[in-house]
Parts: sequence; structure tokens; C-alpha cells
Amino acid sequence: MNHPLGIDLAPLRDAFFDEAADNLDRFEQLLLALDPAAPADDTLHALFRCAHSVKGGAAAFGLADAARFTHRIEAPLDRWRRREQPPSAAAVDTLLAAGDALRALLGAHRAGRPAPALDALADRLEALADPAASPAASPAASHAAPPAAPHAASPAGSAAAADAAPAGAAGAPRRLELRLGPPDDPAAAAGLVELFADIAELGRIEPLGDGPAADGVRRFAVSTGCGDAELLELFGLHTDASRLSLGPLPDTAPPPAFAPAFAPPSTPPAAAPAPAPASANASAHASAPAPPPAAAPAGSAAAATLRVPVDKVDLLLDQVGELVIAQSMLLQQCAALEAAAQQRLEPALAALQRQLRELQDTVLAVRMVPMGAVFARFVRLARELAAQLGKRVELVLEGEATELDKGMVERIVDPLTHLVRNALDHGIEAPAERRARGKPDAGRLVIAAAQEGASVLITVRDDGAGLSRARLLAKARERGLHAPDTLADDQVWALIFAPGFSTAAAVTEVSGRGVGMDVVARNVASIGGTVEIDAAEGRGLTVRVRLPLTLAILDALLVRVAGECFVLPLQAVVESFRPEDAAPACIGGRRLVRLRDALLPVLPLQPLLRVPALPDPAPRRVLVAVEAEGARAALEVDELIGQQQVVVKNLLANCGPVEHVSAATVLGDGRVALILDIGSLVRHARRA
Repeated sequence: MNHPLGIDLAPLRDAFFDEAADNLDRFEQLLLALDPAAPADDTLHALFRCAHSVKGGAAAFGLADAARFTHRIEAPLDRWRRREQPPSAAAVDTLLAAGDALRALLGAHRAGRPAPALDALADRLEALADPAASPAASPAASHAAPPAAPHAASPAGSAAAADAAPAGAAGAPRRLELRLGPPDDPAAAAGLVELFADIAELGRIEPLGDGPAADGVRRFAVSTGCGDAELLELFGLHTDASRLSLGPLPDTAPPPAFAPAFAPPSTPPAAAPAPAPASANASAHASAPAPPPAAAPAGSAAAATLRVPVDKVDLLLDQVGELVIAQSMLLQQCAALEAAAQQRLEPALAALQRQLRELQDTVLAVRMVPMGAVFARFVRLARELAAQLGKRVELVLEGEATELDKGMVERIVDPLTHLVRNALDHGIEAPAERRARGKPDAGRLVIAAAQEGASVLITVRDDGAGLSRARLLAKARERGLHAPDTLADDQVWALIFAPGFSTAAAVTEVSGRGVGMDVVARNVASIGGTVEIDAAEGRGLTVRVRLPLTLAILDALLVRVAGECFVLPLQAVVESFRPEDAAPACIGGRRLVRLRDALLPVLPLQPLLRVPALPDPAPRRVLVAVEAEGARAALEVDELIGQQQVVVKNLLANCGPVEHVSAATVLGDGRVALILDIGSLVRHARRA
């Protein structure tokens, strides 16, 4: 996309789409937080600003259909913020659907795909903005509507509101004179005319005179129902706003040779007035709408952030990782020097190590995003599923400020979505059932995040029906699983991670308790996490997902197997011990070891990883107890080398998937060591 003057507008266009996505995310969050019975002025003004910003950008880049559709979204929002019409739950649903549709429309424009049809939704939006369709206008709805603002209670109040309304507020069509100039760019006038052609709701424009006056000023007759501030903001996207002015059209000007594109004055659509930036005190008095506060100075909060593509941050992190590896090599070479030389180098090496660690932490912090970005989508999911299932749910979000690596955030969304849907469908009971059990009608669903050391703990907790130990054991025996009555509770709850395991009486379209939980555990394990379950029949279910802060740097335990070095993620390591320190057992030809009243399958790594055996194997091997997906196993290795941080290198791009291996790293001596996939090893040990 190029400007007539040769300016490349593609970066600006991409920035618009990114900012529009942010505005639509904010729009959805505000709608979900809106209380129709007592809407806050700040929320109503912020909703309007989100839509208005998208409309202005769409118009600036010639996306006429997006601008027109957003204008229809603005209309009911304008009536809400002016207290001319109260919000309703149905209207919120319609606007949520409109936000989704606008997101899809902008996505189609960005990708160059055909635009989706939005006529039916546009009609619903138009019905919302029609005063005759307002709930306040219906006697039947008057009891359900929230109390009207004081300024609408009496004719005197209405007159006061009219007197307090800012000049140029939206309303019936009016005729104005637009002055432009003297412009630096002769094409600016043509751009304004095209703007009216693209957005029919703006009205009509017609030049006055045959061209520029002697002073270079162009004059236009404008017929519009939009406010002055809104018009000037839109015009400013095409030309310098300081060269624009609006005023009453002189009586001597000839009437425009066109019909206004508006409904009769008796039922005019509410057009969007000037946007009002967020303010802690949006209205000083309820008797009249407050004038919008002054716009925030340019370069304040918005200029404090910088959009950077994720691949650039990843490249920077890779380069820091290479520096860490080079530093490890330098330390290893220094260890081979004489004592005097080592002593001279130690201060410089210590400073280098400290600075690299700070640089590494800083770059990692750039990739961190708050969990609120994930939690926000569950507000709408809970709202829509509760309505679909006929249930009442109180959703509580905690720890939204807790940060997690962006790459992990994208991969944890699906598992968390499944847990939330399970809790709403088969966990929380219907109101009648809850009353019979002595519970409040509304179920409680808590989604919380907290940082614990080098991990992030995400908890999904409901106060619903929970899990039945007896039903789980019976179902496990039906499936041929080993499930004696002596199993501990945590082992019984872990049964739902078996593929296809479910105790639900009927699998619904929403979810099935247990169906897919094996996928949840596997997806969490693939990013180095673990899943724990705590439940009780009738008292709810708690699922804890523990994740490393980042996938780029790993705290690891290095082990030696037949002369080769391998890496175990430290988070999955429970403890290490000698085989002779534990009670060995053999059942059905399988080697087992008893550790704290639990039998762990023993998995020798040397034959499994196909490492050539040494002529003189280690006389005393070591067992490392590891845990993944709610199960444990004991890995047999020759030697423990030690703990250290390693930089994770992806193998998929060059080698494809490697069985029992999740990634690789480069050690300080330059050798490559494989990072083992603990989940895969534990599953293999339990099947063997």
C-alpha cells in the first residue's frame, strides 16, 4: 500500500491492525465487566473510545465497510454514555458478537481475503440504536430497566441537559461550512471528499465555489449529524488539523444539491460524538452529561511502549544464549591455566558472569507477559457457557499480574480452556441441584496464578460435584487398569489422565469430565510442566498446573550414561538415591523399586537411548526418581555430574522429532547434550 507521494504505508497499516486488535480486546473486557443495572460512566466512555478509535483508523486506510460497521457499533454506545438508553444483557451479547465480527472483518482485510457478510448483525445493531426499540421506551420493560439519570426525570432536567450539551453534539442533520487551507498538499481536499464517499453515515459534502479562494482556502458545505469534534478528528487523519475549521454555513450559500442520508428528524439514528478519554471523574454531576476531558498529551502512556516482533526478541535471546555458552567455554579454559593466571583473570570473569546474568534476565523479562492476557478470555467463556447450560457461575480471577513466557502462554491456553469447560459443564451443578445439597445457587470457579520460585502455579478450582473415589476405581477396573482399594487418593485422582477415561454419565457437546485430560497432561508436560489434582466428592475439584517461568533457559541436572552426558529438567527430578538404599522388587518380569511406600518402575537409560555400552561399566549406578503427568519412574544412570543452567536449543527444525528427547543444549566444553523428555520416559516406563 503506497501513498500518492511515494510513502510506504504498509508499516502504518500493520500498526493500525495491531492497535485495532488491542482496542477490540479492551472492548470485550469492558463489556464483560459492565454491570447493566449500574453502568459506570468511565466504562461507558471507554467502550465508546475503543470503537471510535477503530472507526477512525479504518476510515484513514480506506476500509469503508469496517468504518461503516464500527459506526453502527458506536450508535448504541453513544446512547448509553449519554444516559438516553440503559444497557441490557441482550445488548451486551449483541455488541460482543459485533466485536467478534469486526475482528473477523479486519482480519480478512489484513490477509486479503473476502470480507464476511455482516448485514444481519448490522440490522441488530441498528435496532439497538433505535430509540423506539429502547427498553426505556417500553412500559413492559420499565420495571427491569435501571433508574434513569436525574436529568431525564423531568422536563426541567431535560432542558438543563440540553443547555449543558457541548456545541456540535451529535443529533439531527445540520449544515456546516468546512474551511481547509491553505493546504500544503493539494490532494487533501480530494481526500476529504473521498472520506464522505467511503462512510455514508458521515453525511454529504459539496464544494463551495469553483476552487480555492485568493488566500488558498477551500470551502465546503457539509450536511451531517456527527459532532464537530468527531468530524475534525476524522478529517485530521487526512490532513493537518490546524488547517481545518468548522462553522455555521452562511445563509447566502446555496443549498446543497443532494438529499441528506439520514432518517427523518422524528427518529434520527444516534451518531457518535467526540470521544472522551478515560478519567477517574467522568461526570461531576448526574444532572447533565459531563463534557469530555481534554485528550491525553501525545507521547505519554502510548509512547512508553514499543511494539517489537516476537521473532526479533527470540533472536536476541538466542544471541544471549550463545554468549552464555561462550562464557562457559571461557571459564573451562581458564580452569586449565596456572594458579597465578587464574587469579589475575578471576575479577574480570566474575564481572562478565554477573553482567551476562543481568543481560539474560533482562531479555527474558521482555518475553514475559501477564497471565491476565490468558485469563481475560475465560470471562466470556464462563458467561456464555453458564447461559448455555442454565447455570449460575461466579468467576474469580486472581494473580493476573503474574508473568509467564509468551511462548508458554500461547501453549497453555488450550489446556486451561479444557479445564474451565470441564468445571462449568460437569463440575458445577445446576442451581436446583446445588440448593438440594445446601449450596448457594451460583457456583464458584476460581482461576489463579502465582509465582513460586522459578515456577508459575496456575490453579483452576470449583466448588462443584468433585470426583467420586468409588466411581473412579470402578471405572478403572472396567477398563482393565490396576486399581486396588489401597491406592492413595492422589493415585486415584490421577486415573483420569488415562486416555479416554471418563466417569461422566453422558458426554456433552461442551466437555466430558476426564475425556481429553490425558491430552491436557501431555500438553502441559510438553512445556516442562506438571499437573496435580485434589478432589473430594461433593466439595469440588482443584487442578494445579505448575510451569517453568520460561522455556529458553532451563535449570537442569546433568547425568552421565555410558560416558555420554544427558540433561534432565530439574523441575521434574524428585530425588536421587542408590539402588541398594531402596527395597527392590520384581513383578511380572519388571524391575521395581520401593520408595516411600510407592513402587516405581526402573528404566535403564543406556539401552533405551541406544548408547554404546562401555567395556568397564560403572560399578555403582544411581537411580533418579522423576515425575511427569501425575506418575513417577526411576531412571538408572551411571553418575550425577551436577546442576547448572542450560540454554535450550530446538531440535525440530534440523532433526525432526527424536524419541524421548525434547531439545538439546551446548555445554561449556562445546559438546552437545540432549535434554530428555521426562513425560515420554515415564510413559515408556509404565508401559514396559
